[in-house]
Amino acid sequence: MAEKHDDGDLLSRIRSGRVTREDVARRLAEIAFGKVNDCVKLVLEETPKVGRLDLSLLSEVKRNEKGTVEIRLVDRLRALEQLALLAQDQGQDLESFLKALQGEGE
Repeated sequence: MAEKHDDGDLLSRIRSGRVTREDVARRLAEIAFGKVNDCVKLVLEETPKVGRLDLSLLSEVKRNEKGTVEIRLVDRLRALEQLALLAQDQGQDLESFLKALQGEGE
């Protein structure tokens, strides 16, 4: 999404069991609209710098005996459906919900 949020703050809320609806919505939006470039780099580059890659959209990697690589990503459509449900629960259409999530709807 457009603005960067403090991951340390989020980790602290997760550990204390105080994850907010906004945290969930933001993560669903990141899944639904995130880029998969780093997941592709993981399998295409000779020696990828794994520590520098954002693999949060990666669900599974398989390599068969012939060397063929298969990657599976998280279900983006399902994340988008869940986002739509969250917006509906708040009585908003999805577009205004996403704008508010990005800080544009205020």
